[in-house]
Amino acid sequence: MKIFLSLKSWSRTVHDEEQHDHHHHEEEQDRNIDGGDASTPLTVWRKSLLMNCNGFQVIDSHGNLIYRVDNYIGHPDEIILMDGSGKSVLSMHRRKKLGMVVDSWFVYEGEVGENYYSSKTTSNRPIFLIKKNANLFNSNKHELAYIYRNNKSDKGYVYVIQGSYTHRSCKVLDESMKVVAEIRRKEALIGGVSYGVDVFQLIVKPGFDPGFAMALILLLDQMFS
Repeated sequence: MKIFLSLKSWSRTVHDEEQHDHHHHEEEQDRNIDGGDASTPLTVWRKSLLMNCNGFQVIDSHGNLIYRVDNYIGHPDEIILMDGSGKSVLSMHRRKKLGMVVDSWFVYEGEVGENYYSSKTTSNRPIFLIKKNANLFNSNKHELAYIYRNNKSDKGYVYVIQGSYTHRSCKVLDESMKVVAEIRRKEALIGGVSYGVDVFQLIVKPGFDPGFAMALILLLDQMFS
């Protein structure tokens, strides 16, 4: 297993760039801190630590690796979000209905392997169900996906994702339509070259789990890439 060795230098470069971002947005940051509403800024890199492997790396504002994903196929039925040390944090399993694969995913704590939720007798239970908006041509075409508690889509969604993942411009809103997480383009330049869509920002509001916010990015990537 060959580790991608440029992570440390790259994360330091990102960290330096983020200091410039913080400088440009310091008035907004001050307002957040004064109001007790300091968000958590993360940088997401759409690249695996391993060679010949698809995945993601998530870097905090200090240049530390806090989440990683390594996928050996482009559209897997299982995705595992790990912390920086490689420990499983969340597992996502593509939902299958009547033997057919649909654009819905179950999210579980930790790693569940092949014993993921399939019947009422199974001990493992999903904590969330994420469903892609199947009708993007209706009046709610700006709504990309809906998040339901456990696997109960008949109870109404608890979060909705709006915007455009393709353009890295999305917001996660709760039932009161309050923004709890946001995906933004990272517009800073390194050596005159733009980051593009493979490096972007994830802004997580207080009280919302950064790991789950990253899980939503992974599923948006499956649904819209």
